[in-house]
Amino acid sequence: MALWVLALLLGSILSFFFASIRKSVSGALRRRPALIWAVPFLLTGIFSVAAALVDGGSLPLCGLILAYTSGPVLSTWLGRSGSVDRPSAWDFLTVLLLWLPLEFATGAALVPRPARGYLHNVAYGIAILLALLLFLGFRRTPGLKYNGPDDVRDAWWPLTGFAAAAPVLVLLGVALGFIPPPHPPLQSARSMAAAVAVIFLGTALPEEILFRSLVQNLLMQRFGTGWRTLLAASFIFGCAHLNNGPQPLPNWRYLILATLAGIAYGAVFQKASTVLSSATLHMLVDWTKHVFF
Repeated sequence: MALWVLALLLGSILSFFFASIRKSVSGALRRRPALIWAVPFLLTGIFSVAAALVDGGSLPLCGLILAYTSGPVLSTWLGRSGSVDRPSAWDFLTVLLLWLPLEFATGAALVPRPARGYLHNVAYGIAILLALLLFLGFRRTPGLKYNGPDDVRDAWWPLTGFAAAAPVLVLLGVALGFIPPPHPPLQSARSMAAAVAVIFLGTALPEEILFRSLVQNLLMQRFGTGWRTLLAASFIFGCAHLNNGPQPLPNWRYLILATLAGIAYGAVFQKASTVLSSATLHMLVDWTKHVFF
């Protein structure tokens, strides 16, 4: 499969961790804000190439992707005069326009079944890259914490969070029938090591960008950093798992456990100087479930 497209998207997403890249993109969009309107066409072009490579392309599908990428840009453009220190309804609408179409697999019927998994991953990468361009580059929203570690404690927060959250999640998960009792690893050391990178890059970091850097951060900017904001953001994260298996849908067990995990991720995000800390905790939780349950 055309993995180079995913590599291109991943490289672009990770490049924003470099301050020089963030400053260059932000500076270009500050000087010429209308450049943001080129982004939907660029991202649609990337998706179209990926779809063609797996025989999944069609004019309706490409049109849908152009509409999908244009919606958040339009919302951000209309709200561009609002204060970045106090997010407006336009900012929250932008997040919903980025998230909900992917959450409900909009347009899946237009994609041949063999290509769905691959093109969903491509669309996911496009969504994260678009979010970074809009909130880091165009809006320059504070508090996203999309940067490298600034403090040695950033390495300890995930371990502290894991020590506090893992026993609760395991005991409750087994009691609810969400996971079986733990078992010794059934995979090779090489497979378990590879799973660390796959989970971190494919699940933990993208979800932390969405639910912590965007959702939780915007709520914090708007309503403060109290426990109610943390619970609200965590509950939203939990609700995002209602349509996930393997239990019958809506999966209320997953809602409960993801909400509790979200509290731990959110607390680490608040304490740390980088989203990498909460993403590392997220990866540790998911990796433990993958290997031992």
